Amino acid sequence: MNDTNHNNNMREEPAIVAHTYDLLKYLIPQLTRFPRSQKFVLADRIQTTLTEVLEHLLVACYSRDLAKKQALQNANLGLEKLRYLLRLAKDLHCIDLRRYELVQEKINQIGIQAGAWLKSLT
Repeated sequence: MNDTNHNNNMREEPAIVAHTYDLLKYLIPQLTRFPRSQKFVLADRIQTTLTEVLEHLLVACYSRDLAKKQALQNANLGLEKLRYLLRLAKDLHCIDLRRYELVQEKINQIGIQAGAWLKSLT
């Protein structure tokens, strides 16, 4: 199956999912640069947390009512965890200030989108 046919069969991807995917795609190579002492603990936790946020957003895309709301609340909680994990990575000098600020801005944008989506359900 080629990409064109595959894309025609997919639902339109919400911007929040695309933004979260793009952040994950940007962040994974950054995590490989973490010091060995943090690569298998902090870096792994950051990647896992952001992957879980993406999964919650996908669940929200395909769910109804209460399940959608719960998935968005879980995504918001994951974003908050991610903020702290990344702050710790910055404070431990695993990630430089410029990248930290860029990633935090992207997380904030995703959080605003998730909050708006959640608000639209009430």
